[in-house]
Amino acid sequence: MGLGPEILEVCYRAGAFPMADGYGRTEFYRSDPRSVLEFDSLRVSKSLRRVIRQGKYEVRIDHDFEGVIRACSRRPETWISEEIIKGFVALHERGKAHSVEAYREDQLVGGLYGVTLGGAFMGESMFSWMPDASKVCLVYLVERLKERGYVLLDCQIQNDHLARLGAVEISDKEYLRRLREALELPRSFT
Repeated sequence: MGLGPEILEVCYRAGAFPMADGYGRTEFYRSDPRSVLEFDSLRVSKSLRRVIRQGKYEVRIDHDFEGVIRACSRRPETWISEEIIKGFVALHERGKAHSVEAYREDQLVGGLYGVTLGGAFMGESMFSWMPDASKVCLVYLVERLKERGYVLLDCQIQNDHLARLGAVEISDKEYLRRLREALELPRSFT
């Protein structure tokens, strides 16, 4: 049966997200506390503002979703198995998973991907092969979500990188309350 888009959607609606273990088995998790990024709390350094202003990267949406998720999976320790890749590609084909991509000289050099349901974007992973490429994508993502009336950007598990960018932790109970409200909103990412 595999990890189909229906299973992924049900789990995200319940506040869970998939991760593969070292053997490729997929489990679903909920973190408490939960990391979220409030749109107005995104920290953009002066150097990152300069990179954006200079147009160092061309940003595209959904140009190479599978390329982004595969790039995110290329690290020594990954939770992104082939089963997860296939499930997310199928979810993307249904218009419920999206990527934001940074290109330099027409080459994919950074990006992020996640799931969109209602007014929520559940960020999954990001990668960067050139300085600040994934951060440029995150800034672009936040602006896009704000413009389209989204209300929740889920970062799942807090880490130092997310904290430096302005992500905060909230309780699982608060996250689920905000998720329920966001799911009721008719929003379009594209």
